[in-house]
Amino acid sequence: MREPLDRALGAYLGLAIGDALGATVEFMRPREIAHQYGVHRDIVGGGWLKLARGQVTDDTTMSLALGEALLQAGAPTLIAHAHGDETLTRRIGQAYVQWFKAKPVDCGNTCRRGIMRFMHEGTLSGELNPGDGGNGALMRNLPAVLATLGHDGLFERLSITQARLTHHHPLSDAATLGLGQLLRLLLTGASHPSCQAWVAQWVANNPSFGFTPYRGRATAYVVDTVQTVLYFLTQHEDFEAAMVATVNQGDDADTTGALLGMLAGARCGATRLPSRWLQRLRPDVVRAITDQTYGLLALAASVKPAPNTPSS
Repeated sequence: MREPLDRALGAYLGLAIGDALGATVEFMRPREIAHQYGVHRDIVGGGWLKLARGQVTDDTTMSLALGEALLQAGAPTLIAHAHGDETLTRRIGQAYVQWFKAKPVDCGNTCRRGIMRFMHEGTLSGELNPGDGGNGALMRNLPAVLATLGHDGLFERLSITQARLTHHHPLSDAATLGLGQLLRLLLTGASHPSCQAWVAQWVANNPSFGFTPYRGRATAYVVDTVQTVLYFLTQHEDFEAAMVATVNQGDDADTTGALLGMLAGARCGATRLPSRWLQRLRPDVVRAITDQTYGLLALAASVKPAPNTPSS
């Protein structure tokens, strides 16, 4: 498998692995996890959502909804988005509505509120809201990163517009862009030390997300989520070690696991993901992720920005 594809597929499958693994212990505390599982390291389903083994949650399914919207829109609509056209944003909003109407296994309160606002008002962004500082916009942004590889300005615009369909908060914006930028770096083959150095600089520029010393909070508040993910990503070079350490923090473990899996999966590539976890994912999810990854990379390669469109 060619390396760029391997890393992109590693990110997307890693996201699903972390989602499925972490969902079992979502909302549990570390001591509760230790009492029930010792160290939680197997995809077994269950949890408060009573999932089947290998089933994923909104972290993966919202990402797939975004990816499908981007693929259906195609390169001309994506390019037009870079110049302020709202067609793509509306298409993404409609995809989130369709996802919501299909009765997903879970939907966060802020995502629900934003989708309902779009349904009833047609607005593409709510007002700046102190209550929008959750991780719901961040968790689903991977397809936006893949669809805009090589196009810096388009990456930033698409990431923020898809995010603000449900979340309008400066910390959500910063996290969505920051982890998106880190993912782009890892997709180029950046080493673990390079990843550590990039994270250190980003945290210095965004001190709200500082994680030293780590406070042990892994809630859905976007600061807690990002601190947890970056702490364990930089502490462990090995995918499995980083993943197990992350999800055993509990709290919003499906999302911290998904984001850790996305970044660590890009770092190691799909061919180095633990096979026992891949084999536990539902085959239809693996197929959908694989097809989207090929499609989104092809979409990024087909985007030819107009002369005034920023690109890398």
